[in-house]
Amino acid sequence: MKDLINKLYKNHSLIYKGLLFLCTSFLIVYLFPKSGKFRYNFEKGKPWQSENLYAPFDFAIKKTDEEITFEKQNIIDNSVLYFDIDSSVEPKVKDLYKEQFKKVFGDSLPVRSFETVYNTGLEIMEELYAFGILNETYDYADTRIITLLEERTKKQDGFFADLIKLDAVSIIINKELESKGLLAYKTNFTSLFFDIIEPNLTFDKSFTEKALEEELSRIAYTRGSIEKETLIISKGEVIEGDKYQVLKSLESEYESQVWTKSNYNWIIFAYTVLVALALLMLLLFLRKYRVEVFENNTKVTFIFFNVFLMVFMTTLVVNYNSEFVYVVPICILPLILKAFFDARLGLFSHVITVLLLGFIVPNSYEYTFLQIIAGIVTILTVSELYKRANLFISVGQITLIYIVAYFAFFLIHEGSIETIKWEMFKWFLLGGLATLFVQPLIYAYERFFGLVSDVSLLELSDTNSKLLKELSNKAPGTFHHSLNVANLAEASANEIHANAMLVRVGALYHDIGKMKNPTYFTENQLTGLNPHDELSPKESARVIIDHVINGIEIAKKNNLPDRVIDFIRSHHGTNLVYYFYMKEKKEYEETNIQPDPADFSYPGPKPFSKETAILMMCDSIEAASKSLKEPTSTKIDSFVENIIDKQIEDGQFLNADITFKEIQKIKKVLKRKLANIYHLRIEYPE
Repeated sequence: MKDLINKLYKNHSLIYKGLLFLCTSFLIVYLFPKSGKFRYNFEKGKPWQSENLYAPFDFAIKKTDEEITFEKQNIIDNSVLYFDIDSSVEPKVKDLYKEQFKKVFGDSLPVRSFETVYNTGLEIMEELYAFGILNETYDYADTRIITLLEERTKKQDGFFADLIKLDAVSIIINKELESKGLLAYKTNFTSLFFDIIEPNLTFDKSFTEKALEEELSRIAYTRGSIEKETLIISKGEVIEGDKYQVLKSLESEYESQVWTKSNYNWIIFAYTVLVALALLMLLLFLRKYRVEVFENNTKVTFIFFNVFLMVFMTTLVVNYNSEFVYVVPICILPLILKAFFDARLGLFSHVITVLLLGFIVPNSYEYTFLQIIAGIVTILTVSELYKRANLFISVGQITLIYIVAYFAFFLIHEGSIETIKWEMFKWFLLGGLATLFVQPLIYAYERFFGLVSDVSLLELSDTNSKLLKELSNKAPGTFHHSLNVANLAEASANEIHANAMLVRVGALYHDIGKMKNPTYFTENQLTGLNPHDELSPKESARVIIDHVINGIEIAKKNNLPDRVIDFIRSHHGTNLVYYFYMKEKKEYEETNIQPDPADFSYPGPKPFSKETAILMMCDSIEAASKSLKEPTSTKIDSFVENIIDKQIEDGQFLNADITFKEIQKIKKVLKRKLANIYHLRIEYPE
């Protein structure tokens, strides 16, 4: 049992990665759409690339969205309008007419005309209430069919034009009086009818909507069917018209039949295998080409988290409305990974993520092509992310690539630009602008995952920062030395395309441990008194070596990133404090007892990257250059060669991924810089 526990403890890092791998795979598969995938890829207007396709089963041909929309709109435009009629209004109005007629006309109406005028009023009333009078104005077409309901029972059908609006009453009165030659009585009739007329029709909205819903529910979403073994399309035949719709119907029917309870587990298994393969490729890439990242569980978690985040965001948008899929700023992923790691890792992770998204988004080939091209542009264009202008320029280029690629795809599909969806350009623009969110996201990741980006490095390189101010006050010579080393290291990093900003910051902070005992280091000794005169060589070596340990403690206390602390740890590697070692050796020559080199060696580790190796070279060269007397080009060349060659012989760069060619380039830079520092002129032959 104890052996098992020890074994688990030794392999806890791999176990964690395995659990992370499984959890991420499970979560991504859980987000995938719950449908199968049609085995054939096809596009409208392009030839069928596969063999002749026969119907694998009977299926119905689905109507297009345009057809269904047209049918729905046609039903809505021609649906019946229902009005409730109040049957008590007409008799009441007629009774009032009888009462009010004599009062309005009185004795002024001749006896011989009384009956004619009276009957004309009744005829007008019959016409007004033939269908009924509306209680308010409604904006419907005159041709709309209407049905009058009396106590929910159908009474009469007609057209909306048959219904009388209140403002049309006077028109009907005039028309009827004019036909009878009774316009002289217009004023009396108008006054009479406007006093007694009442609307008797009310629009029954709820009943009308219910009837419309029933009509819409009867819409057939299919038209015709295809029997099993029927030839659907031949190889090379252009996919258009009904052929395209039949294929879309088969695809939809196939996916709905595939995703059933009987084979649900098999499809989940297949999805899991594909997702696991993609994530496994990412892990293998880290293990083979980015060992330092692979061994750091926090960094691996960070990468997997960002892959999952992109899948999660895209899934949410596609489920809401797939038209907005390009608003999701996928190019944030390579930007972030490039900021914290490097371009190659950023691009590889981006490609893996886009391949996973192909299971989720519509038009997966088009989407994959656009996003991979955009990711490549992001990697190629964004450099020095801490410069805000660079990010804005890159966002503009990414947006332009989206637009150009989409335009080309549309031409391939449609053959013209007449029906191009210009609103897509708006989504591309929004997606580009959303990429600007990378800056606050990088800041949040730095705080949450403890990583460091070029943006933070720029802040740390400020010599007015609290820690560097303290260094300049307590150890001014060391501060000046650090500035010189930073300049040399930055120039060397630029020469071999290493991270110049990182190595500059590492150089500025590499000797902060000397603040604890500044006078024990020659660059800070102003009075000529040397405290080492009172110490044994071993004690002096211990004080010198301790500046590395003290520097790490000070750095951690001031929350410096681990990537910067690495420079403090490794800038002397496992070198000897040679001066005091030789001094100790000389003292023991008479006794024939050799001093232990371990007492005079730095604890390490050796440099393990190009940047830390550059700092070791520049630190040694800058410090030793102070001892040069009457420097010449020949002396400087020999001086640089001897120091760096000695470090190579001691195996200090074995763990750093730096080549001899790059070391030679660094030597040239250091020789040139030292020559400039000492203002050397060309040596003429004697």
